[in-house]
Amino acid sequence: VQLQAFGGGLVQAGGSLKLSCAASDRTGSTFYMAWFRQTPGKEREFVAFISNNGGTTVYADSVKGRFTISREFKNTMYLQMDSLRPEDTATYFCAATRGFSAVAIASTYDYWGQGTQVTVSS
Repeated sequence: VQLQAFGGGLVQAGGSLKLSCAASDRTGSTFYMAWFRQTPGKEREFVAFISNNGGTTVYADSVKGRFTISREFKNTMYLQMDSLRPEDTATYFCAATRGFSAVAIASTYDYWGQGTQVTVSS
């Protein structure tokens, strides 16, 4: 399984960015998917989760009301980030798993994308 994340960049505070992530899989599985972010010297932090059918979403308190996770096709996921703040600056990773357990725990996820940098200037 390969995941590729796109869409990072530099934006001013208050601006918006949209990240995308596509998971390729030959088995035809539909994955539970999530976004995490990480800054140097810190652990990977949960951002948002979406279930395999898109019916359930979960957000970290720090992004609730500002970020929206969605999906389309089989395993393509998006993260619409609005009202961005300097503290949102991080490398954002997409993650996927076939099973389902603790959505906010990084070790739950079996597959990870390469990360895309988001920088929010003040």
